[in-house]
Amino acid sequence: MKIVRTDAEISTPHLDQQLVELGHELILLSDDTTEQAFHNALRDADLLLMCYRKVTEACLSNAAKLKGIVKYGVGIDAIDIAAAKARNIVVVNIPDYGAETVAEGAFTLLLALAKKLIPLDRQMHREGWAWPEPQWMGSDIAGKTVGLIGFGKIARSMARMAGDGFRAKVIAYSPHNSAEEMAAAGVEKTAHLDTLMQSSDFVSVHCTLTPETRHLIGQPELRLMQPHAFLINVSRGDIVDEQALLNALKEKRIAGAGLDVYSQEPLSTTDHPLSALFEHPSVILSPHLTFYTKEAMQRLEEETILRCTEILNGQPVLIKSRDTRLSAQAHPASYL
Repeated sequence: MKIVRTDAEISTPHLDQQLVELGHELILLSDDTTEQAFHNALRDADLLLMCYRKVTEACLSNAAKLKGIVKYGVGIDAIDIAAAKARNIVVVNIPDYGAETVAEGAFTLLLALAKKLIPLDRQMHREGWAWPEPQWMGSDIAGKTVGLIGFGKIARSMARMAGDGFRAKVIAYSPHNSAEEMAAAGVEKTAHLDTLMQSSDFVSVHCTLTPETRHLIGQPELRLMQPHAFLINVSRGDIVDEQALLNALKEKRIAGAGLDVYSQEPLSTTDHPLSALFEHPSVILSPHLTFYTKEAMQRLEEETILRCTEILNGQPVLIKSRDTRLSAQAHPASYL
C-alpha cells in the first residue's frame, strides 16, 4: 500500500520504520511541499497521515484509492470532513496521547506568568540580579480563580493541577458538560462565558475549534477580564480573535498571555500579523510544542500504527474522539 505522510518535519521514526517494515511504500512530504506536488502524491495513495497540512476537497477529488486519513494529533479543523465522508474516506484522530502532556504545558505557562519567570530570567541574563521591586512581584495561585473554556480531557487534567495541586478555585464554561459532571471533578460550572471572563484570574482555553468557537474570545470577552488576569491558549489560535488580543495587551487591559497556538503558523518575528507579540514583556510564546515530550510521542506513534493497520486491513476503525464530525461517519467503525 502507498502511504503519504505530510508534515515530515515532525520526527516519527518508530511510526515510519514500522510502516516500511510492514511492506508499505511511505512518501514523506515536508511543510514546503507545493499543493500540486501534494495532489500528485495523493493520486494513487491508499492512506494519508497528516498533522497540520490542510486537506481540502480539491486534494481528495483525484485521490481515487484513498481509504482513510489519520490525523496524528487531535484537532481535525484542517480536514474537509464532508468531502472525505462523501468519498467514504474514514477520518480518525489520536485524541488521548497528549491530554495530560498538554495540560502540563498549559499549567507551566500559567505558573510562569504568575511568577514572572520569563521577565526575571531576562533580567538575570541582562543585569545578573533583580531586587524585590514592584515590577518583579508575582502572584500566588492558591486562592485565585482559574477559568477553563471547554471541559474535555485536557481541561480536566488542568483542573486537577490547579485545584487539587495548588488550591485554586476552578470554574469552567462548556455547553456540553453538566454541572454534576463538573462538580464530580471539583469544578464549578458557569452558565455564561461572560461570567467566567469576569471572575477568573487565569483564563485557559481548551475547547475544539469549530465554526461556532472561532473567535469565541473576542474584544467583548477580553474587555470583561480583570486587569491583572492572564489568558492562556494551548488549543487553537483561531478560538481567540488575535487582533483583539493584541489590542488588549497594548492597552494593558489584561496582564499578559501564554500562547502555544496561532491562527497562522509558524510565527515569525517579522512580516507576521502577530510579530508585535515578540516585543511584549508579559507574553510567553511557545511554538505549538506543548504536546512534544518523549512519552507523548511514543503514545502517538504506537496508536497511529494501530489506526493505520485497521484502515489498510479493512477492519473497523477505533474512533476515540467524541467529536460528532468523526462519530457520525458511515464507514465501519467502533467507538469508545
